[in-house]
Amino acid sequence: MATKRKHNTKPAPCEYQLSIGELLDKVKANLILQHSQDDKMLEGIILDAIHYAESRQHYPEGYYQTNRMRRNTERAVIILATHLYESRDGSTGGFFNDKLGAADKTEALVDKMLRLNKRNWGF
Repeated sequence: MATKRKHNTKPAPCEYQLSIGELLDKVKANLILQHSQDDKMLEGIILDAIHYAESRQHYPEGYYQTNRMRRNTERAVIILATHLYESRDGSTGGFFNDKLGAADKTEALVDKMLRLNKRNWGF
């Protein structure tokens, strides 16, 4: 008698879908932010970071609403959202507010992480 194998319906370990609420929790943890007064603003910032990721990776707008986000893309979105929140007043923000190149380094890191899942490498 042959045994039936169960198909794994879980996403691959390097990919999974996240809701805005889950990303919000992760961004707030990254910011060490415990209040909810800025949640609506953070949700908008997260959506902007996701849109930036889609654009840099050459995916259509809204791609991550229906497709899985790889871990490095998720991390880049969290880093970018954190950076945008901390510098929402136009300053560098955060712990690195006295380091003029910190914003450039953050953006370069985010771009490198997003490049790993770029759909089209053409210019």
